[in-house]
Amino acid sequence: MSGRSDIAECVRHSLERYFRDLDGEPPSGLYDMVLRQMERPMLEVVMREAEGNQTRAADMLGMNRNTLRRKLTDHGML
Repeated sequence: MSGRSDIAECVRHSLERYFRDLDGEPPSGLYDMVLRQMERPMLEVVMREAEGNQTRAADMLGMNRNTLRRKLTDHGML
């Protein structure tokens, strides 16, 4: 299984567990919650792999360095 498939399977498994844990209660704001929950660990790992170099990290993520800085600030990582 490729890395992308592994990540997708982890997300799928986590969402299935989340819905089970809701026990019939309706979810709210699921999309934003999922993105927020996965964004911080992704930023942490990429910044570590880029040895703190924001330009390199932004390139790895396929985003503008200013966008990366905003996301790092939003997550309290700067």
